[in-house]
Formats: sequence, structure tokens, C-alpha cells
Amino acid sequence: MTDANVRIPEEAKDRLAAIAAAEGLSLRAYLARMAQTLLTPAERAERAEKARAALKEWNGYAPTASQERDLDHELDRRLARVTGR
Repeated sequence: MTDANVRIPEEAKDRLAAIAAAEGLSLRAYLARMAQTLLTPAERAERAEKARAALKEWNGYAPTASQERDLDHELDRRLARVTGR
């Protein structure tokens, strides 16, 4: 296993360390676990394509690119409303 130095603001490090401690983990273990659970953009795109294919096969749902954009905007709007962003 190799070590890596990552420069982040002290507040971010403290926050991550507190979250890790609350879960009974060291910061190193927490970050390693996080790296294993987060998806890369390519992995997210692959999962999205698989979901689209499954929906189309299951119930014929196959939105156009324009419909997908509209749905994305609606989701963004709703998330912004509930998160206050």
C-alpha cells in the first residue's frame, strides 16, 4: 500500500476525520472505503445506460434526449428547493 499526500483545507480534513471517527474508522480507512464506494463518471454513465435498457425492456420507457434534459432540470429544481441551494 502506498501513501499519498492530499492538500485540502484544514476544515475539510477535520470534518472528514470527525465523520470517520463517528463511524469508528480512522481517516485513512474512511477515505479508502469512500474510494471503493464512489463511482467514476464512466461507471455512472454505464449504470445509467443499463438502467435505461432495463426500463425499456421492462415497460417500453425510452425517453428522448430532450425529455431526459427536461427531467434532469426538474430533478435539479426539486433538489435545489429541498436543499436550499
